[in-house]
Amino acid sequence: MKILVCIAQAPDTTAKIAFTDNNTRFNEQGVTYIINPYDEWYALVRALELKESGAAAEVHLVTVGNAGAEAVMRKALALGGDQAFRINAESHDTYMVADQIAAFASDKGYDLILTGKESIDYNNASVGATIAGVLDYNYIGFATSLNVEGGAVTVKREIEGGEETDTAALPLVVSCQKGMAEARIPNMRGIMAARTKPLNVVEPAAANALTEIVSYEMPPAKTGVKLFTVDQMDELVEALHSQAKVI
Repeated sequence: MKILVCIAQAPDTTAKIAFTDNNTRFNEQGVTYIINPYDEWYALVRALELKESGAAAEVHLVTVGNAGAEAVMRKALALGGDQAFRINAESHDTYMVADQIAAFASDKGYDLILTGKESIDYNNASVGATIAGVLDYNYIGFATSLNVEGGAVTVKREIEGGEETDTAALPLVVSCQKGMAEARIPNMRGIMAARTKPLNVVEPAAANALTEIVSYEMPPAKTGVKLFTVDQMDELVEALHSQAKVI
């Protein structure tokens, strides 16, 4: 079995967020990028576990981005990926990203394509499903467990109020979330090996974005906490009603 893991880079959660050009562009100055945690901790690590168990022969990595994305791809290689590919395009449009990955994967013979359930910066949770739609592959989203036996895949996924167990035939796209695997740290051997592994640059396919970012907006600043004592229940109810507007 041949696995493709989709990798996105995202700003470190400790990064200071700011915007430029009249709030139409994210200010990347001083921002450190990391592998999107859902892609790294769950999709990539589970793919590596499948390879280690003998269920998969190869684990390839793909991202859509400019040269700045190469650092996170090197880390993904250090964790254990066999080959890495960077599609030389930059877009924040979900469809365009998915279409580029689908065009890349269409003739490579991948049996299983894994993504994180969403990126922590845009939270769209739709790239995996869109890839499956373009390729006409089966799709299972929000998976917490994945096992392969023969040509069938058994997946557990969260649903409203419980858990669902599905079986699907390959080829298959699965988006992964917490529970799929445990996070790993690259070891020195992996880091050294990643330096010599090729990071292949692929020219993008013709694709049109369906959306564009008009502007960014910071959330309102948090106000101070207002405390009420036990003998101020009337004032508390009034504040919840007229100020917080929750009752």
